[in-house]
Amino acid sequence: MTKEILDSVDDIYLEQTIIDGIYRLISMSRDGELNAVEELSPGQRALYVTWLVEGEVNNGGFNQFYFNSSGQFSGMAVDGFRLFGANKFADLMQRANTTYESIKDDLQKFNDGTIESFSKSYENNPLSEIDRLFYQIYQEENLSQFRIKYIRSHTEEFVQN
Repeated sequence: MTKEILDSVDDIYLEQTIIDGIYRLISMSRDGELNAVEELSPGQRALYVTWLVEGEVNNGGFNQFYFNSSGQFSGMAVDGFRLFGANKFADLMQRANTTYESIKDDLQKFNDGTIESFSKSYENNPLSEIDRLFYQIYQEENLSQFRIKYIRSHTEEFVQN
């Protein structure tokens, strides 16, 4: 990924273009996803982990985010949202992390590999309120605009050799 390519990509495709490159880098890593993500530039790492949060929460809420392997990036996500200036998302992510830490032992009983147990893990789950707040912020603030603004002003962080 060169600066010229990034400069030529329309904003509507910019995040996906970079994410595709990051996925390629991660897939080539022999050290696993977490180590590969830790090796990314701050901007790349922030894009990747906030993209994961957004996708997981929009698909199945914070409960799904933490249940899946993407939950390993929860701390990085707070920093990622802050890097982009998406402070409401960062604050909410921190709240989600704190909430999850307080219930994760209780959620273990649902981690038996069945869809039925996973579905039951949503019952009376305090992360549902955080989902609602996420969707509310998501309606008020355009997360992509935060990321695109950062990418356009820090292109060098997203150039890949």
